[in-house]
Amino acid sequence: MTFFRLFFINDYKHIKMNYLEFKEIRKKLKMKQADIAKSIGVGTRAVQYWEKGERKIPETTAYFVSNLLKEQQNKSDHGASPVVFSDLKIMNVPLANQYAQAGYLHNFADEEYIESLPTIPFTDDVEHRGEYMCFEIKGDSMDNGSYESYLEGDIILCRNIRQDYWMSKLHYDKWDFVVVHKEKGILVKRIVNHDVEKGIITLHSLNEYYDDMEIHLNDVAKLFNIISTRRKNNRR
Repeated sequence: MTFFRLFFINDYKHIKMNYLEFKEIRKKLKMKQADIAKSIGVGTRAVQYWEKGERKIPETTAYFVSNLLKEQQNKSDHGASPVVFSDLKIMNVPLANQYAQAGYLHNFADEEYIESLPTIPFTDDVEHRGEYMCFEIKGDSMDNGSYESYLEGDIILCRNIRQDYWMSKLHYDKWDFVVVHKEKGILVKRIVNHDVEKGIITLHSLNEYYDDMEIHLNDVAKLFNIISTRRKNNRR
């Protein structure tokens, strides 16, 4: 049976774990470093750094492995079969929260930096395959009070659009976008026009207090479709 667990950003805030606690949980799970790294969605080297105390263990990782242990113990207490970790159907997507977005802008091509980011777990049967990234919404430019709004603190799951696809007209009538601009930073916007010949896209904010802007795709480092949004239960 496939085992997976989804949770929201609010569930794991303020959860701390030191390297000794992480290592003890891994041993209780009877998992090798490579096994738990695969389940979490990071490289084995990241686990090695954590267990040596050379890097801080992300709160998302602390929450995730703690719950893996709880699930295994609960199943054991009820006489059920233990969890088969090789069957976990979870895709752990790196998260650039509000505080990490400046670092992401300069290090998005650095694999080691991406591996050091906290991750958000999603089932691996999300709508499309590809390269995924999560961002935390900052500001109110995409909040117009409607159901389409993106509120500050929302977590958005995004899929990278390969640069060779930028040469054709973007499907902006279907998706909203995250634009990683080389100077303006990370922009969450709606694209309302794409001049393919000139390589210019027009970005629109849902909040009427923000003006539309035109940017050239030569000034864009990465471009993402927004696939889904996670929001706290106590917010609209």
